[in-house]
Amino acid sequence: MTDKELRALLADMTLEEKLGEMTQLSPNFFGAEESVDLTGPMQQMNLKSEDVPLLGSTLNAFGAENIIEMQKRHMERQPHHIPMLFMADVIHGLKTVYPIPLAMGGSFDTGLMEESAAMAAREAAATGVQLTFSPMCDLVRDPRWGRVMESPGEDPLLIARMTEATVRGYQGDDLTAPDKIAACFKHFGGYGGSEGGRDYNTVDISDGMLREFYLDGYKAAVDAGAAMGMTSFNTIDRIPATGSKKLYRKILRDEWGFEGVAITDFDAVNEMIPHGLAADGKEAAKYALEAGVDIEMMSTHILNYGKELVRSGEVDEKLVDEAAWRILKLKNKLGLFENPFKGADPEKEKELFQCDVHMALARKAAARCVVLLKNEGNLLPLKKGAKLGLAGPFADSLSVLGGWSITASAGNSTLLRGLQLHGAEVKTAMTEELKPMQMGFFDVSDQTAELDSLSDCDIVVAAVGEHPDDTGESASRTVLRLSHNQEKMLEKLHDMGKKVVAVLFSGRPLEIKPVLPFCDAVVQAWFLGSEAGAAIGDVLFGDVNPSARLPMSFPQTVGQVPVYYNHMNTGRPVVGKPHRFVSCYLDCPNEPLYPFGYGLSYSEYAYSNLKVEKTEGGLPLKVSVDVENTSKVAGRETVQLYIHDVAASAVRPVKELKDFVQIDLAPGEKQTVSFTVTTGMLSFWNNEAFVFEHGDFEIMAGHSSDEVLTAKVTL
Repeated sequence: MTDKELRALLADMTLEEKLGEMTQLSPNFFGAEESVDLTGPMQQMNLKSEDVPLLGSTLNAFGAENIIEMQKRHMERQPHHIPMLFMADVIHGLKTVYPIPLAMGGSFDTGLMEESAAMAAREAAATGVQLTFSPMCDLVRDPRWGRVMESPGEDPLLIARMTEATVRGYQGDDLTAPDKIAACFKHFGGYGGSEGGRDYNTVDISDGMLREFYLDGYKAAVDAGAAMGMTSFNTIDRIPATGSKKLYRKILRDEWGFEGVAITDFDAVNEMIPHGLAADGKEAAKYALEAGVDIEMMSTHILNYGKELVRSGEVDEKLVDEAAWRILKLKNKLGLFENPFKGADPEKEKELFQCDVHMALARKAAARCVVLLKNEGNLLPLKKGAKLGLAGPFADSLSVLGGWSITASAGNSTLLRGLQLHGAEVKTAMTEELKPMQMGFFDVSDQTAELDSLSDCDIVVAAVGEHPDDTGESASRTVLRLSHNQEKMLEKLHDMGKKVVAVLFSGRPLEIKPVLPFCDAVVQAWFLGSEAGAAIGDVLFGDVNPSARLPMSFPQTVGQVPVYYNHMNTGRPVVGKPHRFVSCYLDCPNEPLYPFGYGLSYSEYAYSNLKVEKTEGGLPLKVSVDVENTSKVAGRETVQLYIHDVAASAVRPVKELKDFVQIDLAPGEKQTVSFTVTTGMLSFWNNEAFVFEHGDFEIMAGHSSDEVLTAKVTL
């Protein structure tokens, strides 16, 4: 449809139709189209049966046949036969599930991220989904917050790179393509800064922190062409994000030029009432409209009060027209006016289910996300033919798929299956599954006596961690340790004289320092999806050399959090041995147990010859460093570039990741890795604008955030 035709359609729509386009409800509401019985949720939302045909979108409907039928029925009843938008939470795959976003961040592999998102788009499109509520671009520093699993990590550059790749994978170059879906970045903005790591809580961060750290991921999504952005539940500057003109008018629209659709999170307009910003639903609708909300998800205040607000002059109808226009434009970009069913195809849906190509990609992605944290005495990789014991609640559990995987196919996801695929003789013990904390559990029963049956095993693989239901939305925790009996299990295995390989399943960094003495090797396996077990087996047996790094720092103890690498310095920093009157703890080091960017390999790498050369005028800088594989094992290394602005008009972080490159090195091979440092990479927010200031800079390159070579330059 041309812009002219679309404008004509908008002009012909009633105010009620426009407000309907701005409302999104779940599929169960659409069964009311043929009934005047107002029961249950419809009564609670003050929804009338004549409103339902006007609704512009729905969320989390699945199944090609179901969605085709829903669309047909809706268009027959919609006065202008405008198609409905079908949106869903496709967070890390649909049927074929790849690793959780936090794990994918640790891969540092943007190409793999794009490929995985494209796979998710193919499956989602075939089932009828036209837009996904992904990627999540929230910067995360506090592992108490359950939703860290949905973010690429604690660094703004890493988040930006993975976000761009995800948007490209979902959307491609043509949103009308039958195998592409629109992307919705979330949660704008600053949701990851929730106080105390408690979900839905207040966010109170400075404008400088917001601009320099928390907004980078969202800006990357906008620059990559994301079709939609979602509001967050939190407040910013004491204003709920859903009612924030600063976020949605000033920054998103005016500064960044975003022309896409702004949707609220679930019930977020209504939640401005308990927040205390709005006195009632009418006032909540007014705040949302003035802030620039286009679609209200799972509440109906704009639908119910929009007409009254416009007719009374409290809200300019222009705001409603702008919102409806953006929604119609998105539907047009998706090609829905020509093909309202888009990619929905029951046969294609069946064809893609557990298809070999997708399962192979899921296995590759999962293996690339495994982080080797400890490998004492080079216990790993395991020798073929070793007699293995397998213990722990994740030994033979499908819980390793991770959150947001209710539509997933299991594949070779269990660890037991993964070990057996590699021909291992495996004896199991103490494999009772962990129950989620929400059900009143946090432990497995004490069955450590069972472990005696593993006395003849050479090595015991201990599958430990947290239940996936204890991660994600509304899953905040104050205790980050393994449950008591999991810790007891590891201690007993160690006391039995066994070599212990701990495989750690989690959606966040856990507090594992208490059990490290009991483990000879530790593998951070996150939640890796449909091929988790097979991929972990690939790493444990050396078919894949681990190359992933930590996207978030692991704390020494929960009392440290939030702990992150790119913190500011203080006037009393720790230099050398800590003493009483410096910024330190009495009972714990300042440094994390494992820092951002950390990860071991079966290879060993040596860095040397860091060079920094000025170009004419000083900038850009040309940086190079030599990286050599000094081992006998081929491997993949992520070379990381960090910068520290030594003195500036605003205090700068001790280091900031500014670029990274992945290289493959054969045994004994050396490569020179080059970077270009631009003015933009050295700029910072001075409370008014991003500026570059001349002065001294430290340029660092290396294996992780705390293992670098350093050179100094004056500009």
